[in-house]
Amino acid sequence: MITVGEWLRQQSDLDRLDRELLVCEAMGMSRAQVLAHPEAPLSAAAHERLASWAARLRRGEPLAYLLGRREFRGLSLEVCPAVLIPRPETELLVDLALELVRPGDRVLELGTGSGAIAVALAIGCGGREIELTATDRSGAALSVAKRNAQAHGANVRWVRCDWLAGLRGTWQVILSNPPYVAEGDPHLPALEHEPRSALCAGPDGLSDLRRIVTDAPGYLTPGGWLLLEHGWDQGPAVRNLMASAGLRDAQTLPDLAGQDRVTRGRRPQWT
Repeated sequence: MITVGEWLRQQSDLDRLDRELLVCEAMGMSRAQVLAHPEAPLSAAAHERLASWAARLRRGEPLAYLLGRREFRGLSLEVCPAVLIPRPETELLVDLALELVRPGDRVLELGTGSGAIAVALAIGCGGREIELTATDRSGAALSVAKRNAQAHGANVRWVRCDWLAGLRGTWQVILSNPPYVAEGDPHLPALEHEPRSALCAGPDGLSDLRRIVTDAPGYLTPGGWLLLEHGWDQGPAVRNLMASAGLRDAQTLPDLAGQDRVTRGRRPQWT
């Protein structure tokens, strides 16, 4: 019978953390336990499961889909191939929204996917009572988002729609992490297991950003903010879109890696 340590050594071509996390899942052990007890024997069932997972990792399937979850702002969230895997850089979008949201505000997230942003925002608001709505055009994605909200006790209203189409009312803050990868981008093959509709947005990657910015002013209260995640080189284009749509004070902010990541702009108080 093979031990934990032997199996980890045999998979040396895989990322070290990935293989350790697979063993944790297969054995029901913490990472500390795995590292402290390399002599622990693998059961036949665990060995078989690990062999299957390792093969899928080598084919490029993301670890998050194998485990069925991903951490985002300290929250363990369900993920599956119906939703994009939340990225650490998207935490900036939540942080910036939390700086702007005030008690009683109506907040709208567009294209929620797994619900990571909406759930993290609801939890991050703590005692601030807000009215939070999140949308997606995918029923499968909304099902995942609803389960994540329920698991963490997040109060979110879910609406199935295509960006802002069909929505009524205005919001103090609208935020979104829409698709922003250009069709034909050389990085797309590495992302083949994630939903293409959540990644790609036309020849220049701006199709969905353009649509949101064009429509958003009519859904913002006077002085309300629009916050959008985008690609590292799209800040100038998004600022220009916001200016053309009549939004003021457009500013692009970097993520922890120093890459331009989120642009925000606001509807004027008076027109």
